[in-house]
Amino acid sequence: MEKKENNRKLRVCVATCNRADYSKLAPIMFGIKMEPEFFELDVVVLGSHLIDDYGNTYRMIEQDDFDINTRLHTIVRGEDEAAMVESVGLALVKLPDVLNRLKPDIMIVHGDRFDALALATSAALMNIRILHIEGGEVSGTIDDSIRHAITKLAHYHVCCTRSAEQHLISMCEDHDRILLAGCPSYDKLLSAKNKDYMSIIRMWLGDDVKPKDYIVALQHPVTTDIKHSIKMFELTLDALISFNKRTLVLFPNIDAGSKEMVRVMRKKGIEHHPNFRAVKHVPFDQFIQLVAHAGCMIGNSSCGVREVGAFGTPVINLGTRQIGRETGENVLHVRDADTQDKILQALHLQFGKQYPCSKIYGDGNAVPRILKFLKSIDLQEPLQKKFCFPPVKDNISQDIDHILETLSALAVDLGGTNLRVAIVSMKGEIVKKYTQFNPKTYEERINLILQMCVEAAAEAVKLNCRILGVGIGGGIVHQHELIHGSSFCAAELGHIVVSLDGPDCSCGSHGCIEAYASGMALQREAKKLHDEDQLLVEGMSVPKDEAVGALHLIQAAKLGNAKAQSILRTAGTALGLGVVNILHTMNPSLVILSGVLASHYIHTVKDVIRQQALSSVQDVDVVVSDLVEPALLGAASMVLDYTTRRIY
Repeated sequence: MEKKENNRKLRVCVATCNRADYSKLAPIMFGIKMEPEFFELDVVVLGSHLIDDYGNTYRMIEQDDFDINTRLHTIVRGEDEAAMVESVGLALVKLPDVLNRLKPDIMIVHGDRFDALALATSAALMNIRILHIEGGEVSGTIDDSIRHAITKLAHYHVCCTRSAEQHLISMCEDHDRILLAGCPSYDKLLSAKNKDYMSIIRMWLGDDVKPKDYIVALQHPVTTDIKHSIKMFELTLDALISFNKRTLVLFPNIDAGSKEMVRVMRKKGIEHHPNFRAVKHVPFDQFIQLVAHAGCMIGNSSCGVREVGAFGTPVINLGTRQIGRETGENVLHVRDADTQDKILQALHLQFGKQYPCSKIYGDGNAVPRILKFLKSIDLQEPLQKKFCFPPVKDNISQDIDHILETLSALAVDLGGTNLRVAIVSMKGEIVKKYTQFNPKTYEERINLILQMCVEAAAEAVKLNCRILGVGIGGGIVHQHELIHGSSFCAAELGHIVVSLDGPDCSCGSHGCIEAYASGMALQREAKKLHDEDQLLVEGMSVPKDEAVGALHLIQAAKLGNAKAQSILRTAGTALGLGVVNILHTMNPSLVILSGVLASHYIHTVKDVIRQQALSSVQDVDVVVSDLVEPALLGAASMVLDYTTRRIY
């Protein structure tokens, strides 16, 4: 976005709901406060910030010397699903008066909490522009749905990773209104150089604790599976008790299920256990130092998979709450944390390690980028956001020409004797087929293929066939779909090399399957034998005006020509070795050989599989296609399969 000249300061409302989002919003708030010539800052505090059980964390906002314009008590206690819904409703009732009074130009909303959804909904309905921080990310719970819902309401987006940016674009958001800035908290993380970290460790964990010899635990309920998340928390505490290391346990957030988790802590006596320190809140500056020097962090907080990577501290991520997050190599996932022993084993694997520092989520320069982005916002632009939907086909149902048109493909079969091009319909019917003798040189073959395709395409117009593309080659089918590859050249099976010193191939290499087993290869060998008077045996003849080809070689082999039989056996062996390579790479359940030569190769191919393949793939079915024109139909299917899929 280009910078716009504004005649007045931009009035920015930052709304913060809890300790976690404030750690991301605070760096932006400091940046805004440092530029009073450009911005006016209004701070609205709501949610768990104002609840004693969760640490009254609004105080840290005051300690940071921010004036809180409005405090909104929006939490309905109960810590269950109904209470979350009621809290959203209460926030929606209270926010309109606040927004009418403040009249901000833009509201900054962070993340994926239910409080943030209420903020975004209120601002959108009151025609206030919304800047959403951390959109496009994927975690693994109801938070995903809330985050993406806020994305749809927001006018501008600040994302932290390249993947998140791509997700936003895929969600039809305007690329010009997306800023890839990195996570604002990393601006503080990567510049944190508190040399007196030992005093912080002693204050929270005791005088006898050393760096890298304690654990930080932070686990929240999973609102889509509360019962299981409580059981997992119980197993985590049991594992930590058994592991016998000093552990700082932070209370869970206010989501449904948190009250039950606190009951589990008290039932196990965690608040009075000599190895544990249970706290409701740690100031972010001090929390940074605690996780930076911990032997391990365990739980399911986004902080573990995002911020802690900046220090290379080992992390154990439990369950599915953060399963979709991008992580560094410091994170060990325990997706099914269903036994104490599994969690204990993870602690033994991770505790005390040191990993490379990760900068997946930021490089420490997010805030300057965000401030520049804010300054570029043009308040004269229309408020109504636009979505960048992918192009879709026009409605053609009323066009008689299109209704009568047959979707088709051009299929090309490059044989040893003949070149064939066919118009193949969506139903697999060959509408028309063209056949020409195969020229001798590569250039002549390419020119003839082009000429035949042009003629077929012109004829297709007369036949009312719409050509969707041209297909050539074999194919691999995975989960009922053809594999196309990044450049639509997947499954060039004929050019699998089976011998380093084999015959020349038309592709320029040596020893390809095609150089041994194709119709052209057999034609070449047949001509050699014929030139040496070693092809024809009793009962065979080749008219003078007929070119020697693969079929003559096959006929000679059937009539007992030992050299012809050897050539066919070598060709079948080369094909078999190629199939073995495919079996070892793809492990398919079925191999289909097609074409006029398939029946002559199948027994040799099966023998090679028995002799050369690993026992784990030897049971594969190898069959000969019973289609009349398998080469042409297969080539056409590559086009028809791809072009009729709805992929954006």
